[in-house]
Formats: sequence, C-alpha cells, structure tokens
Amino acid sequence: MISYLRGQIVRKSPTELVIDVGGVGYAVTIPLSTFEKLEHANGNATILTYLHVREDIMQLYGFATEQERELFRLLISISGIGPKMAQGILSGLDPQQLKDAIVGGNIPALTAVAGVGRKTAERIVIELRDKLAKDEVLNPPAVATSVQLKARSEAIIALMSLGHSRSTAEHALNTASSGPGARDLSVEELIKLALRHTGR
Repeated sequence: MISYLRGQIVRKSPTELVIDVGGVGYAVTIPLSTFEKLEHANGNATILTYLHVREDIMQLYGFATEQERELFRLLISISGIGPKMAQGILSGLDPQQLKDAIVGGNIPALTAVAGVGRKTAERIVIELRDKLAKDEVLNPPAVATSVQLKARSEAIIALMSLGHSRSTAEHALNTASSGPGARDLSVEELIKLALRHTGR
C-alpha cells in the first residue's frame, strides 16, 4: 500500500497530477477539492494516496488532506460506488459540504452532483450517516436546507465560471453569507455580495 508520495509536482490539472519522486513520475488521479488546494503549489509537495487495484489496472488516487481520503474510502465502500464516482462526488462538494449533506440527509444536495441519482444518494446517507455523525458529536454542524445548499452550489459554480478558484469563491461566499438574513438570499444576491469579497 502506498500511503503518500513526497516529491516535485511536474504537472497538474483538475483531475490529475504527475509527481516526481526520486526520478520516477507517478500519475495520480485527484478530485477538484484537492486540485484547488494544490493549484498554487510549487516545488515539493506531499500527496496522500489510495492505491486502487483491479484485475486489469492499478490506479493511484491522491488527496491533499486526510479528510478527503477518508471520505473517498467511505464512499467506495458502498456497493455501486467506484473510485471514479467517489472522485466526482468529492469534486462536486467539498469535504465539509459532503459531510453536512450526508449527516443531514440532504438528498437534493447529493443528487446535484453529476452522476449521482436519488437511489445512490439515499444509499450514501443510509450507510454513512451514522459513521460521520459520530465525528460531529462534540461539535454538530448547522445543516443548511436543501434550497440554501443548492443556492450556494450554484453561486460557487457561477463565481468559478468568472475565473475565481473554488477556494476563493467559497471564502467570498462564507464572508458574504455571515450577516443577518443572509441564509435567505437568492443565488443572484449571493453572487453580488460574494463579488465584493473576491478581491477583484
């Protein structure tokens, strides 16, 4: 089992990076959440990994944080969810949003991710809700409604389409939605407020 790789990032894209470790280039498949954390990384980096082995292929999956890797492992433990779908889910929702959606039984938030149908979303909630809830006992999250999560997700996509990174978009939205009454804002109102905090 390859637990992590430490070396020079040679090339990266939203779905894959190549890291040189002692003269050997490893191709590592990554979710968007990891790419956002490594987008501006230069020089040496440490990538947590999961080696998926099938009869016909061995594929390395990489993560910037242990939280991402653990969620990936939990997702692929569910029947019908393979590494590709798990990677897509982590690309569609950041780790905290995903945990909140599962613990809160927020099916619409999960089905908003491309490739995730209602039955799959329900299976994710049924199988992972209790496991993830145990991690939140001391500090339970404030679970947003499906409408609020949908508005936030659409606002993030819109901000990214304007050229902002996911991390910048999320930070701007967090700042914009911290005031009173912000939870009831429309997508358009969220975007307008967030643009004031993007630095552009």
